[in-house]
Amino acid sequence: MITKTIRYALDNGIATITFDEQGSPVNTMCLQWQDDLDAIAAQVVKDKAQLKGIVLTSAKSTFFAGADLKGVMRSTAADGPRVFTEIERIKRNFRTLETQGVPVVSCLNGAALGGGWEVALVGHHRIAVNNPKVQFGLPEITLGLIPGGGGITKMTRLLGLMAAQPYILESKLFGPEEALKIGVVHELVATPEELMPRALAFIEAAQGKPEACQHLWDRKDYKMPGGTPSNPKIAGMLSVAPAVLKQKTRGLYPAPEAALAAMVEGAMVDFDTAMRVESRYLAALMVSPVAKNMINTFFFNLNAIKGGQSRPKDVPRYQPKKVGILGAGMMGSGIAYAQATKGIATVLKDVSLDAAEKGKSYTAKLTQKRVDKGQMGADKQQGILNLITPTASAQDLAGCDLIIEAVFENRELKAQVTQEAEGMLAEGGFFASNTSTLPISGLAQASRSANKFVGIHFFSPVDKMKLVEIIRGQHTDDETVARAYDYVQALGKLPIVVNDSRGFYTSRTFGTFVMEGAAMLVEGIPAPVIEHAAMQVGMPVGPLAVLDETALSLSVHVLDQTRADLAAEGKTYTATPGELLVERMVKELKRPGRAAGGGFYDYPAGQKKQLWPELKTLFENPGVAWDLQDVKDRILYRQAVETARCLAEGVLTSVHDGNIGSIFGIGFPAWTGGALQFIYSMGIEPFEQRCGELAAQHGPGFALSAEVKAALRQHQPVY
Repeated sequence: MITKTIRYALDNGIATITFDEQGSPVNTMCLQWQDDLDAIAAQVVKDKAQLKGIVLTSAKSTFFAGADLKGVMRSTAADGPRVFTEIERIKRNFRTLETQGVPVVSCLNGAALGGGWEVALVGHHRIAVNNPKVQFGLPEITLGLIPGGGGITKMTRLLGLMAAQPYILESKLFGPEEALKIGVVHELVATPEELMPRALAFIEAAQGKPEACQHLWDRKDYKMPGGTPSNPKIAGMLSVAPAVLKQKTRGLYPAPEAALAAMVEGAMVDFDTAMRVESRYLAALMVSPVAKNMINTFFFNLNAIKGGQSRPKDVPRYQPKKVGILGAGMMGSGIAYAQATKGIATVLKDVSLDAAEKGKSYTAKLTQKRVDKGQMGADKQQGILNLITPTASAQDLAGCDLIIEAVFENRELKAQVTQEAEGMLAEGGFFASNTSTLPISGLAQASRSANKFVGIHFFSPVDKMKLVEIIRGQHTDDETVARAYDYVQALGKLPIVVNDSRGFYTSRTFGTFVMEGAAMLVEGIPAPVIEHAAMQVGMPVGPLAVLDETALSLSVHVLDQTRADLAAEGKTYTATPGELLVERMVKELKRPGRAAGGGFYDYPAGQKKQLWPELKTLFENPGVAWDLQDVKDRILYRQAVETARCLAEGVLTSVHDGNIGSIFGIGFPAWTGGALQFIYSMGIEPFEQRCGELAAQHGPGFALSAEVKAALRQHQPVY
């Protein structure tokens, strides 16, 4: 029997079910597959008398990829009952296959993630190819969903409530060796060709052994590892688990809470009821806005970036061999670490050899932590350190494919180091500035080849932050942008591509977040309200705390630079209330930020930071009426409006760059799916209406022009 997604063959009592979705590089749980599975399960029942065993296998390079996520994106709240029925239908067919009284073997030739791992769990016996690149597991939580094809129920029954939590609640993925160790895979083989012979051998050995033809939980003597929720030890841990989870999710992410509930409730009932409990929780999530937001961004948008959708086409792939970095401060030393750990020869230049050596020591410090934990050998650490050449001489930059300046945000200094180092580039090499605010086209004026000059904006700390913003200057050519994209991907980071503008996309939008917080303080809203409201909507920290961390003095420097730049063009810059407050904090109140001892917060030695008590006296106005929802909306909407403006102005050219950039670059809450998905999820019209209300109350920062409204409609994604 051959269907569009599955092939079925019966030979000598062995039913081989081969997943092979036509026209797709992977197998998915699309509607056609669901229909085909009905037919296959019915055929297995018909052939029961002849069966000795069933083998599940794949014709693709991976075993099974999982659910059809485009279908989820198209669903609405009214689709809940239909979605529940579809989930139950898949599970009914799984149950049919695993309860025929014959051994079922899953042959895992490659990755099995999400629904794919749930397909693998149909097998009573699971054999995997021992390839360290292969991954198994249940990553659904990262997409706002839960495992609903039996993943929660079966993993909990296999491992126990406590041991299963990392794999379900934290979406911990695992390779074949770990799978064997924890008992969710039973055999490893060296090559895919060995899978079928081992499967047939197991089936042969299982004849006449009923326990080999059943899952553990279907046996009469089954007991849940570690105990059920009625066990006092388990009950004690579970009593605090929801509170711990709430602290992490802030109540903004329903999936982890639903997963925990399905685990615990399922552990208190029989297997079939537990499976139904799991289905109900999944169906509710699949039609929820949070799941759609997260699927849109963490699956479709992320894959668009990894697949190079923003990379100029028709440019050959590029692999940098030797890269120079100018400036061995926090950013330069972080970039050196990122390069050396990926095998790229790095020349780290500063004004003195001591300063350059100090920059190299950052890599020694970070790698030593890994050596101490047994995650890296001393020889590998030495190999990484050998790739970094500290120097005070520009001559050592000779032959670099790429040179990145990472010096202080000063236009004259950047021009000086550009002209000093550019001549050292290898033939065909290119130059980049790691600036966070200064327009690239202006900096490129110091270059002799503006077409080979590009912005590569890293985020701090470089070793932890995944995003890198590539800025195309007015004259930057496609080859240079494509090479910058390939370089960022070679570091294992996520590149977004934007067009030139003051602050580009991320710094410009991030600035609206912190300055809106400062503006609210000027208005008399209490500082604790502003900070807690930001946390409640899902920002990593409050705007005043962020200003302290990045240094208020840096914000004032950027303001001064902006005024000077515009004055040179014969224009006057009008500072916002937030910018004027920050300027006052630095110049009048002498509170320049954390590094200098204090800003909006005090930092007592050995204690938690606390808001500077004088803020209450200086700024708080008890007579000001404020609304908590308004404060929350101002924090999110102001950033979303600025992102929409960047889209309308052509600074952003794609929705996926905006969403990924806002989450990974400026900490926009993941539950929204990013600043543009936040708009599309609620609907453009409701967003416009709320912006109108906020603009009337709080000023032009929330106003949407006709061009912005048109751009939002033009770029609206369709699934």
